[in-house]
Formats: sequence, C-alpha cells, structure tokens
Amino acid sequence: MSTLLIQTEAGICAITINRPDKLNALNKEVFNDLEKAIDEVYTNPEIKSAIITGSGNKAFVAGADISEFLELKSNDATTLAKRGHDVFDKIENCPKPIIAAVNGFALGGGCELALACHFIYASENARFGQPEVNLGLIPGYGGTQRLVQVTGKGRAMELIMTGKVVTAKEAMDYGIVNEIFPPEELLAKAKETLSLINSKAPIAVSKVIECINNFDHNQQGYDFEIKKFSECFQTDDMKEGASAFLEKRKPAFKGR
Repeated sequence: MSTLLIQTEAGICAITINRPDKLNALNKEVFNDLEKAIDEVYTNPEIKSAIITGSGNKAFVAGADISEFLELKSNDATTLAKRGHDVFDKIENCPKPIIAAVNGFALGGGCELALACHFIYASENARFGQPEVNLGLIPGYGGTQRLVQVTGKGRAMELIMTGKVVTAKEAMDYGIVNEIFPPEELLAKAKETLSLINSKAPIAVSKVIECINNFDHNQQGYDFEIKKFSECFQTDDMKEGASAFLEKRKPAFKGR
C-alpha cells in the first residue's frame, strides 16, 4: 500500500497514514488503502485490535486533499462523501477495537477519522477541529453526527460553525479525547491499553462495540449530511473557499 505503513505485533495492527509531505491528507488513494487495511483487521484472525495514526510528528491527518475538490460537481461530491462514510463506518463498526493515536493535527476529515475510531488517545501537541466552514463546506465524513455524540449539541454547533481548532486538553475537556500523553509515549500507551483489551473475551468485546454503537445511532442523520455536503458544491462560496485555501489567502464569501 503506497499511502500506509502497516506493522502487526502481538495481535495489534498499527496502521500509519504515510503522506508526511501532505500532512497525511486524505485522498482517493488513502481511502482505498485504508479500506483494504481495515478489511484485513476484520478478517485476519492473528489481528486482535488496531491503532490508526499518522506519519511524522506534525499531523495525524490534517484534512482532505482540497486540490481534489475544485473540479467536483454536486454528484461527484455525493460520491466523495459516501466513499468517506463507507470507510469510516467500517472502522466504527469493526468488531475488533481500533484506537486513534492522534499525534498532531486532526482537522476536517482527520478529526472525522479519529471520531470514527472507538476512542482517541492524543499527544500533547495534538489539535482538533472541523474547519470546513472556511471552505464554504460542512463536514462530509460523519463529523456533524459523531462530534455531537461525544460533545453534545451545543459544543458541536460551536466547533463546527466557528471552525475553531482546539488543543488536546480542550478536546479532552469536551469529551473528544480519552487520554493525553507525551508524543514519545503515545503509541506505547495505545498498545498497552489494546493489550489489556486483547486479554478479554473477544466475542464479548465485539458485542460491547456493537451495543454502544447502537445507542442513539440514526442513519438518517448520516445520509442527510451527505446530501447537504454535496449541495455545498453547487455554491460559489465553496469554489471561493477552496481556491482561497489553495492560494493561501482569506476567502471572500458572498452567500451564494
């Protein structure tokens, strides 16, 4: 897999998104590779659990690859969002535990990827945010649904409408992050927790995941997000926001 590094040891599969020059941004190739890796977690009896992290010390995943967005029409955007949902749903519903080890920026699609994992450990330098409004967009990979599940409605509204980026400590206070560690300890701590979980009855663990995911999980909300995400691609504001991001300037939104 050209975009991932994968290492399995003692039943734990470490999946590292490996595009450090792009701050591990999500693109079609990453999604394809990530789906294959998660399929392997599902089917390989030697794998008991998994970690998802990012290469380098700057980013977990700094977002989607915005350069892919400019030429998309509404129908293309629906396909894009649905693809992200399918892969992240597969992560969320994996019968084996998956921890996100967030080692830097987890923005946009990166934050959504972390939220799709069963829980999140973060390094002290981690940062979280859903800044899609700066591009004239909304979160399109489940963020409008999963963020509210962990933070509550009011906090999710604030974070998504402002596009604010928060520290690891703030993210833990908001219920996004379980634990914070020094960067050099992050992966070891995640593996320590997974080793403990791996010692438990695997069928019982899978039923825990299934039951907790079934709590207040409304598929209609996820489908509605895909629809509204694709509608944003019909707006001039989206084109302006994406262009401004790529040109490293402030966008001039006009509400149309």
